[in-house]
Amino acid sequence: MRVFRACLVAVVATLAPGVRAQPAAPVPPAPADTAPHEFIDDAKALLVVGACAEGTAPIKAEVYEAHCKKIRAAQQDYKAKWLVPAGEFFHANVPANIPKTVVYPFAGGDLATALTVFPDADEITTISLEPAGDPRALTRLGDKRLRAPLAIVETELSSLYRYNYSKTMNMIDAMRVGQLPTQLIFSLSALATHDYEPTAMRYFELTPDGDIRYLTDTDLTKLDKIKDPRKLNTALSNVELRFRKPGGREQVYRHIMANLEDAHLKKAPAVLNHLIKKGRVSAMTKAASYLLTFNEFKTMRTYLADHVDWMVSDSTGLPPAQGTAAGFEYETWGTYEVSNMKEGASVTPSWKKLYAAQPKRPLAFRFGYPDAKLHNHLIIMRKPAS
Repeated sequence: MRVFRACLVAVVATLAPGVRAQPAAPVPPAPADTAPHEFIDDAKALLVVGACAEGTAPIKAEVYEAHCKKIRAAQQDYKAKWLVPAGEFFHANVPANIPKTVVYPFAGGDLATALTVFPDADEITTISLEPAGDPRALTRLGDKRLRAPLAIVETELSSLYRYNYSKTMNMIDAMRVGQLPTQLIFSLSALATHDYEPTAMRYFELTPDGDIRYLTDTDLTKLDKIKDPRKLNTALSNVELRFRKPGGREQVYRHIMANLEDAHLKKAPAVLNHLIKKGRVSAMTKAASYLLTFNEFKTMRTYLADHVDWMVSDSTGLPPAQGTAAGFEYETWGTYEVSNMKEGASVTPSWKKLYAAQPKRPLAFRFGYPDAKLHNHLIIMRKPAS
């Protein structure tokens, strides 16, 4: 469903000589309902019930205590085994002077890694086929119907923390057709794991020019006519979370549901226009099914080549041929011999050649896909300072 913005059209009449102007008619007031609807209370409830932070929620604790026991164990394991070594690596290897606006295409629900790479970002934008989802689902489902949807969240969130990526088909079930706002819960879990607290949450749509228009109470009244909770989750696709560490500055995270394939971007260019308006950015991607090597994703390859100053990826990032032609320098970490899936076969020779030409740099943690022999690998791209 598309929500249309109301606009006021002023008509100016040209008067003939000698015709006395009539008093202007009063200008009707601007619509009262232009303020964004604030969802912070829903965010805080989901933070407790789905992402398992400490606090209270309008759901009986016994409904989610087993779920949270497993989620907290996965979060603690993630912190100890992945976040510590990865955080140390990125602290040492991410320059302080790169753009603080971050773009992460094909991200699924992976705000957690973005916060590890870019903890001081002003703004992080993830883009994927998954919707943020309806944050009011806890109230809609109630105590009796929550356990099964929570089990899906538990399985996929634990998998993300264990393997550092999620399988696309699993994301379809968990995020696109799930009864809970699974993508949003993943993002709230990322905030909790990194010791951030949410300060505001709004939903939005993009205008054709790529500008943000926040949803209002009137918009929600219209959307609530959708009775299928799965369709409502999809209708509430794009979310903005503002967050901070205790006593720290406010940062912004936005998730946008969009298909980044060329034909879709041509038909619905709002997301591309939005990204272009950000100017120079930093970027990352991983576990992206090698989509950036496909002919159908030339537009996104071009955007990254033209607008990124610094980027980190696994072997599903910007291929060496396109990146080198755009002026990027590549730096390889870990070991890469052969793609872990057939979709990466076409780019494997160029990655192998790049790795062979560079010094051996060990990598102590997994970043996205391993190669077919389970080697960890990671690639940094940078534009040389002009």
